Amino acid sequence: MFRRKNKRKRDKYDVIANVIVIFFALLSLFPLYWLITSSFKNSADVVKMPPDWFPTTFNINNYIDVFSNQPALKWAMNSVVVSLVATIALIIVSSLAAYAFSKLQFRGKNIIFIIFISSLMVPKEVLIVPLYRIVDNLGMVNTLHGMIWPNVATAFGVFLLKGFFDSIPDSLRESARMDGASEFKTFIKIMLPLVKPGIGALFILYFVQVWNDYVWQLVIGQDEGVKTLMVGTATLMQDLNPNFAYKMAGATVAAIPLLVIFIFFQRYFTRGLTMGAEKG
Repeated sequence: MFRRKNKRKRDKYDVIANVIVIFFALLSLFPLYWLITSSFKNSADVVKMPPDWFPTTFNINNYIDVFSNQPALKWAMNSVVVSLVATIALIIVSSLAAYAFSKLQFRGKNIIFIIFISSLMVPKEVLIVPLYRIVDNLGMVNTLHGMIWPNVATAFGVFLLKGFFDSIPDSLRESARMDGASEFKTFIKIMLPLVKPGIGALFILYFVQVWNDYVWQLVIGQDEGVKTLMVGTATLMQDLNPNFAYKMAGATVAAIPLLVIFIFFQRYFTRGLTMGAEKG
């Protein structure tokens, strides 16, 4: 009788908790809903008060204008190239460095790792001027290379992946070495597949970060041909008589790739965060 009463009480609390979670989930999705629905409205309907919670018009001309009057497709391709290449390069460099810090023994390893992690405390905005001078001296201003490679020089991926390599027993590496596998083969064939959840989480987190890296892309890419979607969409806001629905359409186009990336990698992302929580 007492157990049944406790079970009924727990079920009641579970229902209340689920209702609260669903409410806040819908609340967090509301800006996305407002962005997408506003992109199909007329400009006057976007700013009218009281607002139309459901669009009374369905105007696809906003999207047609974005792609016909602006090089939005070129901007989108630039964003995809910059984000994808920078993220893949970061994963390659970070996984190698994280494996070295986790499994290899060399002099000054702990000190070097502390220096790496300390660099995360320096805001990127502080480094913009010296970083721009370096990129300018290398002749990479107004190029996609100037947007890509500075994003690879960060310790974030090393910090994230080292925790995953630390969770792998050293006995696996020792067994592989006894079987005659080289260090690189051990890393590729045994260690790397075991940290796939961490790589998936890093891919999503860093792809989104580079995609949204508006300030650095604005500084480096001033020419129309090298603008990214974030910078190009922001330039739509500079009109004296802005068409707000037109700008909502541009912002929606910029948001769609991030949603697609998260949908495809959410399994690894969730598993990576869960494994990180278990380690903590």
